[in-house]
Amino acid sequence: MWIAANDRSREYNGSRLSDGCLDKLPTELAQGIESVRLIDVIWLENSGVLAAAFEVEHSTSIYSGIVRMLDLALSGSTAAHGKLFLVAPDHRRDDVTAQLRRPAFSRVAELDIRYLPYSALKEHRASMARFGSGIKPLLGIALRC
Repeated sequence: MWIAANDRSREYNGSRLSDGCLDKLPTELAQGIESVRLIDVIWLENSGVLAAAFEVEHSTSIYSGIVRMLDLALSGSTAAHGKLFLVAPDHRRDDVTAQLRRPAFSRVAELDIRYLPYSALKEHRASMARFGSGIKPLLGIALRC
């Protein structure tokens, strides 16, 4: 697991967010693109292959999250398709949809970026933690825009 470079020292429940996570991204993911290091969470399989990436856009620009996802996918990470998620409050769904449909992001449709509303994560968190394994439970609750 990778935590964004600018969030690594943030605390949660008495620990740093980056505790137990990678200290650096695998070279093939970073490819010298600084914005990839700023993706909030990058989930990697044991082999270092991308399992999923998550941009949490609580109050920040949906646009910047999409740009980071594009940078990740277009930097050579062929595993990115269908495993990229914008996590945001429920009331931002229209904004997520509008940004994903911008002409400037015409390549985004190929990446199948999905929207994870806070309410879905909150509602299903316990059952996913108890019964879920891998990316499948997230794909089940994520929305296509």
